[in-house]
Amino acid sequence: MTGVARESVTVPRLGLMKKEHRKIAVMTAYDASFAQAMDAAGMDALLVGDSLGNVVQGRKTTLPVTLEDMVYHTGCVARASTHALVVADMPFLAFQGTAPQALTHAGALMRAGAQMVKVEGAGVLVDNVAYLSARGIPVCGHIGLTPQFVHSLGGMRVQGRGDEGRRLLTDAQALVAAGVSLLVLEAIPAPLAAEITATVAVPTIGIGAGPACDGQVLVMHDALGLGGRRPRFVRDFLAGRGSIQAAFAAYVEAVREGSFPNGEESYPE
Repeated sequence: MTGVARESVTVPRLGLMKKEHRKIAVMTAYDASFAQAMDAAGMDALLVGDSLGNVVQGRKTTLPVTLEDMVYHTGCVARASTHALVVADMPFLAFQGTAPQALTHAGALMRAGAQMVKVEGAGVLVDNVAYLSARGIPVCGHIGLTPQFVHSLGGMRVQGRGDEGRRLLTDAQALVAAGVSLLVLEAIPAPLAAEITATVAVPTIGIGAGPACDGQVLVMHDALGLGGRRPRFVRDFLAGRGSIQAAFAAYVEAVREGSFPNGEESYPE
């Protein structure tokens, strides 16, 4: 899509895409060069993920990532993104404090160039979502496998099977009622993701959540075949293609036409 004129993606436009059944293509970005390439490929949103702790800093978890890290990388991505919406993760403990503290931390990311912040979890954190949303900060929720809760979850495992699925559905509804504009569903059974997507009014973005979500997101390094053992929901979009730019374009096309993820790249009930 290089050279093709298109409108910048906004928060309301994402909501319209859900209503019009147009799939949303999202990928993580951490610097200006890759952000520019993703933007040119037609990506709808760029997620400045705290996954940078793993893929950029070489850490075992996302927990050591600081707010200062996120502000820096958000600024790098935002300066290079012309059309795609920039979403920034609120790192570990940046959102779990008081509502005014969460507002201050979210404000730092917005000043760096984010147009939305992403928060992990629900429950007692829902009140902070409402506090931010009421003050003009668009919020993306994230439920299912939430890496910031890796120790309490007992590892990076599929969530939402059995009775736990009802809790995740309740969490999704609570987050939407509190004002989230977007909802990431990670590593949950495809039938549960389909039910949540059909139930909530905001777009759902899946990562290991099956094809029924309103959009998909992958960690850039996974989508390019980098790293070691890959989860089942990851596809190497660089394989058989001559450039990273072509890989990004292929990912966008696969998400748009609904061919990614397929059944083998999804988790059963």
